[in-house]
Amino acid sequence: MDIWKVFIAGSGLMGSGIAQVCAQSGLRVFIYDIDPEALKKALKNVEWSVGKFVEKGELKEAKSVIMGRIKTVSDFSEAATSELMIEAVFEDLVLKREIFEKMDALAKPEALIASNTSSIPITEIAVASKKPERVLGLHFFSPVPMMRAVEVISGHSTSKETIVKGKQFVIRIGKEPIMVNRDVAGFVINRVNFPSSMEAMRLVEEGIATVEDIDKGVKLGLGRRMGIFETSDMVGLDVTYGALMAMYQETGDPRWFPPMILRRKVKSGELGRKTGKGWYEYDKDGGRKTR
Repeated sequence: MDIWKVFIAGSGLMGSGIAQVCAQSGLRVFIYDIDPEALKKALKNVEWSVGKFVEKGELKEAKSVIMGRIKTVSDFSEAATSELMIEAVFEDLVLKREIFEKMDALAKPEALIASNTSSIPITEIAVASKKPERVLGLHFFSPVPMMRAVEVISGHSTSKETIVKGKQFVIRIGKEPIMVNRDVAGFVINRVNFPSSMEAMRLVEEGIATVEDIDKGVKLGLGRRMGIFETSDMVGLDVTYGALMAMYQETGDPRWFPPMILRRKVKSGELGRKTGKGWYEYDKDGGRKTR
């Protein structure tokens, strides 16, 4: 089965990013969201991003051609026509299972059903499907158009054929597959990355170093393109909090419990760029304010 149509449930930062890379690779894409305004925002963001790639000469096709492959939808009907369905909502197991049930009911027998979860074991989500052998994890990283890695995750019942097709899909859209052979909370990259992010938060919490200096040190000393806190603001502090809580609840391991400073910021609504304040403050255009 070749993949030509992709149905994406969720039009946020991750869902729209996945839609963009799929469309740039010649695939037809359907982005679903219950909120019409969210769909409009997603299309606007994708069009801007595609335009930047075209301006830089990194895409051979015209922006209009690529955008013509993307369609927004407010129901699940197009899931029935797609060879791959990807759930890309926030880290809420109940919501993810609800979406999986809807996609599963419409899926072609041979269609793949994937989750973009960053932390919840695929097996926990796959219980909502009557075809668990067709369920896998495809964990993209933010910002999706720029980040090349995609974790391809096998759940307890995922078939080898599904994993092979998932890997082929990742390569086809120009990404590099990171194979995750055992279904553990947080998978591979986040289990490496989260401890350093949490330690950075605690360093700020204890007054040992500032957000700015830690980010500067990470970029200049460790060679990262973005600082830990810059990345957190882009992804959303609530997203990081949800991922850590999912890992903590799944494992019972206290090392994954979110630091107090993160919990306080989330409760205060300081979620990053999308709210204008997180670890840094932002203007109405998303530019970072200087302190």
